[in-house]
Amino acid sequence: MNQAKLAQVAQYLCQPGKGILAADESGGTIEKRFKTINLTSTETNRKAWRELLFTTPGINRFISGVILYDETIRQGLGKILQDKGILVGIKVDQGLNAAMITEGLLGLKERLMEYIKLGAVFTKWRAVITIGGPDNLEENASRLAEYAKVTQAVGLVPIVEPEVLMDGDHNLARCEQVTGEVLKKVFAKLKEKEVLLTGMLLKPNMVLPGKDCPDQAEVSAVAEATLRCFKRWVPEVVPGVVFLSGGLSPDEATQRLRVINQRHTGPGQMSFSFGRALQQEALPVWGGKAENKAAAQKAFYDRAVKVAQARKGQL
Repeated sequence: MNQAKLAQVAQYLCQPGKGILAADESGGTIEKRFKTINLTSTETNRKAWRELLFTTPGINRFISGVILYDETIRQGLGKILQDKGILVGIKVDQGLNAAMITEGLLGLKERLMEYIKLGAVFTKWRAVITIGGPDNLEENASRLAEYAKVTQAVGLVPIVEPEVLMDGDHNLARCEQVTGEVLKKVFAKLKEKEVLLTGMLLKPNMVLPGKDCPDQAEVSAVAEATLRCFKRWVPEVVPGVVFLSGGLSPDEATQRLRVINQRHTGPGQMSFSFGRALQQEALPVWGGKAENKAAAQKAFYDRAVKVAQARKGQL
């Protein structure tokens, strides 16, 4: 393990003014998104969509890294990113089992070695926690830590993603409590595995009320709860938090990121690793038609500008 190199990559990914594009949607997820524009999810169409995003002129001004899916990295699209100075990442978990525990540890080292040959320098593993759902925190936290340990051992930066879902009617205070419990457990497991905290990133949810909660908190309250929770439970040596956008709309995710950064005093960066919030507006503009590529790229670029400004706490 080259500790200095891991720290350098982690810092590059969460550098001021930039963040990460999550383009690692599974086959089922991207199929659902394509259905909204009446487009069949073929390999050709998936490649065309992701290539559209990656070739958007000037996107390297705002994007430091992109998380790819197994199919995408094998299509050679990582080279487009590398040529722009954008780091190539790869989703390495293999989804959830019936108990909502993330699979993928079996054969992980071998897969990582292959991804290195394909250009990856960082990885991502997602665990899911549902408030009121199955009691899976202990096992998911253990697997997140083991994933991070194996990933660093082969020289890659792990993005640790414990996501508390927005599903349910819980209020803001309940989400803050559960998110704190999750972070406490995850970092305890990371410590047990001797994971280098300066050579990893955390990709969590913002602290938010459930989507069915009648009391939807103001943006300022979300920012205060989020910062309070993360200041308490995230060790100061972690170089950055790269928030997921979850079930938020592009505007909602951007607004919340902006206010968080307006109030954040450090240490560590409060950045983004958005998927749908960066892509959602461009997809219907494209509609699967080559003649709409430039217009779709403009929509993607415009949202990236807004998110990067929010990253700085600016309008």
